[in-house]
Amino acid sequence: MALRNFVSGKIFLNEYVHRLEQNGAVFNIHYWGGMPNHYNTLRHKHSFFEVCYVVEGEGTYIDGNDVYPLQEQTIFLSRPGVSHQIKSERGLFLLYVAFQLVEPESSDEWITILENAKQCPKIIFEVNEDTVPVLLWKSLLIQATKPKHDLLKEALTNLAGNLIFSIIHFFVPIFKKEESVHLPAPSSQILKQVIIYIRDNLSDSLKMNDIAEHFHISRRHLSRLFVSEMGVSYSDFVQNERIERAAILLKSTSLSISEIAEESGFSEVHYFTRVFTSKMRNPPGRFRSLYSNLKTKDFTEY
Repeated sequence: MALRNFVSGKIFLNEYVHRLEQNGAVFNIHYWGGMPNHYNTLRHKHSFFEVCYVVEGEGTYIDGNDVYPLQEQTIFLSRPGVSHQIKSERGLFLLYVAFQLVEPESSDEWITILENAKQCPKIIFEVNEDTVPVLLWKSLLIQATKPKHDLLKEALTNLAGNLIFSIIHFFVPIFKKEESVHLPAPSSQILKQVIIYIRDNLSDSLKMNDIAEHFHISRRHLSRLFVSEMGVSYSDFVQNERIERAAILLKSTSLSISEIAEESGFSEVHYFTRVFTSKMRNPPGRFRSLYSNLKTKDFTEY
């Protein structure tokens, strides 16, 4: 693939993709770059992270007192506060992106991850065209050269978020075993599937261990997904969905209170009545009389 033909995509990225919010992290993107003929830079520092991917060419990267050879299919990381320099006599074809975590808007977990990234033991890797950050980077540039519309902007933002998270995953050794921070795209996809499953099976028990096992993830990871992406615990989400289902059934059907409790996943009608009354400020019977002739679905405002 002639990636040089898609370098112009950086213009669109710099105009529209400069803030990413995913999975408890908020990043500012300072710039996107693509340069087919990159030679020498001055020795300098950044207050942010910059990642470069060598598409073609050879050169040298100096990081503090360490010197690394650059060649085709290498990716390397410049860390905040570290003096560095790129050198090349014949020129490098580089792709690069500069990003910074917005700490006041990000979770403590992500602040820790990025602090670890500043001390990561290995800052340069040999890659290939099937490496995840490389695939995402190429796809991002190719998509950015296509005709512009609002849906494309949203798709590019999501793709850019996946790229940044995959880059962090690539360099920071904190990602391992049960303690790993999963990439946002797979996590979000799993969460969407879990939510659909919950809504389609509210009359079942929906125990957290069973749902986690069904989707081949750990209970701990499932819990983190709901807290970080939905802002509520798993149990609160399920209960809210049950109450919402019950409210719709009370309004739109002639099912008995006990039948609605069972259909909504409450095994005991008295418990259902207590929870529903607490959430909706009316017991089920009164709620039905108030809303059965209304078209609204926003029940709590009355």
